[in-house]
Amino acid sequence: MVVSGFTFIKNASKLYIPLRESILSVLPLVDEFVIAVGNNDEDDTTLAIIESIDSDKIKLIHTVWNTEKYTKNTEFAHQTDIAKESCTGDWLIYIQADEAIHEEDYDTIKLALNHYKDDNSIDGLMFKYRHFWGDYNHFHLSHTWYPKEIRIVKNNPKIHSWKDAQSFRIFENEFGQEPSDYNSTESSKLNVKLLDAYIYHYGYVRPPQLMSYKSKVMNRTYHGKKEADIKFKNNPDEFDYGPLNRIEKFKGTHPEVMKDWIAKFDWEDKLQFKGSVNLNRPIHPHEKLKYRVTSWVEKNLLGGELIGGFKNYNLKK
Repeated sequence: MVVSGFTFIKNASKLYIPLRESILSVLPLVDEFVIAVGNNDEDDTTLAIIESIDSDKIKLIHTVWNTEKYTKNTEFAHQTDIAKESCTGDWLIYIQADEAIHEEDYDTIKLALNHYKDDNSIDGLMFKYRHFWGDYNHFHLSHTWYPKEIRIVKNNPKIHSWKDAQSFRIFENEFGQEPSDYNSTESSKLNVKLLDAYIYHYGYVRPPQLMSYKSKVMNRTYHGKKEADIKFKNNPDEFDYGPLNRIEKFKGTHPEVMKDWIAKFDWEDKLQFKGSVNLNRPIHPHEKLKYRVTSWVEKNLLGGELIGGFKNYNLKK
């Protein structure tokens, strides 16, 4: 059995993305790791970060992003597909560059890969999620954040990344990697098994100034530069995470590969740990009363199951 890892990236250093740590968290599980590397800005050091890993498992594919054509962040799905198509494994482990896998979950993952490799009724494997927010000690258990997602798929050419690359779908018809394909409803959900394993998501753990910059970049890739610059022109220079005591306190451990990255944390004095929400900024979805009530019911009465919501998978018991 051959296992591939894959991801996409652009401007990792400028956007404060733990790319090296993300890759290192998957390398022990795979025979090869394919990275679609976009056309980084001249002042970005993404290639040097990858080269510092010095692993013969890593295979680079150099790409050019076109966010004017691939709007609403479908370029993320397009880049994901480019990397996926170059994978040679039977199983493909997908990791986004702001995510990591804990070494404590390696055995669980390996057992599942072996157990389901010949089971044609299973298309992929799904992880639980820990979405960190503001710092490395707080994470979301909220209706506004997806609690689980597909991160391992079989090497089926009909499986493609979907929408903004959060998940995958099966396309029976011809797939041309055009923007309309990634938003197509002419597709089906994957049949998956849920692992007792976690993806650690660090996309919202950045210094407030860099978090604001990342939001600006994301708005531009989603809406287009002109529309985004008009719509979000009043966004503050520093992102306001809000009172952190309103979300969950993390009491576990992080992946070992994140140790040095976490040691760089130096913006504690810019965070709010108690008090009221700043009413002079747009309220975060998880701060809205209706979602706070919904989240409480899901967590305390429903064992973490979502009330409604979109589930892009068929979960097999």
